[in-house]
Amino acid sequence: MITRQEVAQKVIDYLHHRIALAELVDWAERALMEGDLDERDLEVLRESLARLGLADVKVFGLSWEECEQLLARLGYRIHVQVSPAT
Repeated sequence: MITRQEVAQKVIDYLHHRIALAELVDWAERALMEGDLDERDLEVLRESLARLGLADVKVFGLSWEECEQLLARLGYRIHVQVSPAT
């Protein structure tokens, strides 16, 4: 079953460059097609997965702000830490 936490973790993995955009999009498309979504959060999960599934289309893309908003809808906040390159 796909949960808020799982969707959030995929976005976090993407932001940390652990997975590529293509992997995020493929995962979101498969998750949406399989339809095994947590019933308690069905609307936010469908909307989030649909948005992520379009992220590889040039017109739609996926901006930092959109990731931040998507994570907020899933119940997460982003904290950024910047340090000098070594």
